[in-house]
Amino acid sequence: MLIQPIDYFLVAWFAIAAASTLYVGFDQYRNNPEPVVMKWGFILVTLYMGPLGLLLYVLADKEPRPGEHEDFTKPLWKQGVGSTIHCVAGDATGIILAAVITAALGLPMWLDLIVEYLAGFAFGLFIFQSLFMKSMMGGTYWENVRKSFLPEFISMNFMMAGMAPVMSFLMMGRDMRAMEPPELLFWGVMSIGVIAGFALAYPANVWLVARKLKHGLMTVRPQAAEPGQETKQPHGGASDMAEEGHAGHTGKTAPAKAPMKAKAPSQAKASASHAAQAQPAKGQHEGMEMHHAGNHAQQGHDMASHAGKKSGGHQMETDATTPQIAALGVVSLIALAIGMMAPANWLNLTLSARDVGGAIMPPGMIMDRDTPAAAMRDMAAVDPRLVSFKADPAARGGTVLEPRIENGVKVFDLEASVIRWSILPGVTVEAFAYNKQVPGPTLRVTQGDRVRINVTNRLPESTTVHWHGLDVPNAMDGPAHVTQRPIEPGETFSYEYTVEQSGTYFYHTHDHVDRQQALGLYGALIIDPKNPADAITADLEYTVQLQEWLKREGLTFPSMPMDGGFPNFFTINGKSYPATDTIKMKVGQLLKIRFVGSNTTAIHPMHIHGGPFEVAAIDGATLPQSARYMV
Repeated sequence: MLIQPIDYFLVAWFAIAAASTLYVGFDQYRNNPEPVVMKWGFILVTLYMGPLGLLLYVLADKEPRPGEHEDFTKPLWKQGVGSTIHCVAGDATGIILAAVITAALGLPMWLDLIVEYLAGFAFGLFIFQSLFMKSMMGGTYWENVRKSFLPEFISMNFMMAGMAPVMSFLMMGRDMRAMEPPELLFWGVMSIGVIAGFALAYPANVWLVARKLKHGLMTVRPQAAEPGQETKQPHGGASDMAEEGHAGHTGKTAPAKAPMKAKAPSQAKASASHAAQAQPAKGQHEGMEMHHAGNHAQQGHDMASHAGKKSGGHQMETDATTPQIAALGVVSLIALAIGMMAPANWLNLTLSARDVGGAIMPPGMIMDRDTPAAAMRDMAAVDPRLVSFKADPAARGGTVLEPRIENGVKVFDLEASVIRWSILPGVTVEAFAYNKQVPGPTLRVTQGDRVRINVTNRLPESTTVHWHGLDVPNAMDGPAHVTQRPIEPGETFSYEYTVEQSGTYFYHTHDHVDRQQALGLYGALIIDPKNPADAITADLEYTVQLQEWLKREGLTFPSMPMDGGFPNFFTINGKSYPATDTIKMKVGQLLKIRFVGSNTTAIHPMHIHGGPFEVAAIDGATLPQSARYMV
């Protein structure tokens, strides 16, 4: 269910990302002459970065016309893009997989970041660099691990330095649905994090390519085979490939005689002989084949001198000095430390997705590194997806609930659930309600009655019921973890006691009381005196129950007396003016009004506008005639 505007944006974003990824994958395998590892690098990065990944592919790597890939990818900035793509594809995949697992395990955010770093580095080094690049780099797998370690370490440090603060601040910001992998917002944060990581890692990757510490973009084209040789040969590659031997591989379809004029006679003869053996296949560009043949001798010389041991291996000899590499490594570590540790100054990184995942905080609410998980959950919005009932806009709360009699006991059934309740025409709130109404049903009994109230919990959290001001056995009083174990979701608990008092009282939740009562879990409890002569008689009777609501950005939050928690709607018996009840009476009639302070935020002075009235009882105690007063 889409519950916030950002959700609709993310649906559009991921639809575009999917379309962009399909295009890149199709074009890579159909048209672009590139190694498989780079094909998958661009596919994964486009999946993570959406249209930005597509833009990078088109600007830096997509062959503009057949045979031009080598020249097109030669600029250093494009080679840097290729190197960063390769880094991000492997590292981000490991990071995202780790983020899903750590969220499921309920690890705290600080440990989550460490696990993500280790997983990203391991996946990038052992899989994307050393394994997938093995056929191009030459040597054994563990030789490639050793050679790739330092550049991968530097690149990963910068990438995580960009991703870590983005993930920390966005996952633990106002909308902490971002901590839950099933939520779109989680994947949106991952996408933003990958973009930030790419941006921070790119400059370092440009330098690593320029200094021949990492490979950039490469080209693989079908080529006529010598006896016993492979039929494909990688071209281009890192900047050293463009500079040493591969600079001549423009891929243009110019006549073969043009490049051959620049060769020595013996080279030209060898090239011509080789070209004669490699006749163009049907449908291929003859000029292009001749061009590759004309450069074959030079290519072999360059590759041999470059690889040293294995023909075709894309091994490089860096010209970077040890102080340069050390300085870049130290800076990458400093950036990583800042990215990983700085968020702890503002966020409580000891919390996990299991603690606060899915919570949405109200606008203006101040949360810092000391805010505990319980406080965040209490202040969070009601998830609209939990609504199980939509009340009719004309429905009224506080209706009298008639009991059934079982062996002389008056039995009431209360069910707490999440409903959508109308407080004004066109204005609804997600409420916690008893018996699908706000306020909950009025319970009316007589002094001396034995009562049993069966409470069933259909809420997403535990609850209890407290009988405010009533003297009952301790086990029936209701405070959670004090006099009883909370009623967990799906459970039923029965409260049973004999009513010893009379007067006006109310019942309400006593588990997460600031949250649950502010969201509607309360109702009037009226006890008539056993002796009718003790009753305060009147021609008409009306009960006023007060409440405040906080409705912002389409969500309902429990109103609280703190920044970000102040209410913006006030209700009498669940309705705001002008949807409130009208009391109709005739001149000469006596009206009795019971005021119940069921609200949680503020003190509300109440009066009957236009005339004085007499206070006859307070907190369930009837005042003697001499103690009553006019207000």
